[in-house]
Amino acid sequence: MSEVVLTLPDDIAEEAEEYGLFRPLIITSMLKDELRRRKTNRFFSMLDQLNALPDKPTEEEIAEEIAAYRREKRRS
Repeated sequence: MSEVVLTLPDDIAEEAEEYGLFRPLIITSMLKDELRRRKTNRFFSMLDQLNALPDKPTEEEIAEEIAAYRREKRRS
């Protein structure tokens, strides 16, 4: 387990305390949600970058690459 120390503005800290947000399970849940959101955003950002490539592979080319990969995995 890791311990984290936060420095927050007093008004934010007081309000968070009033709402019971400083419990470990609550903080863990909020951090997990934010990590999931950021990973999803990064994934879609990469998709956007791939879609912006000038020489995008066709669906047939993608299917052939997948099939070739599977054949290679079966051989090894």
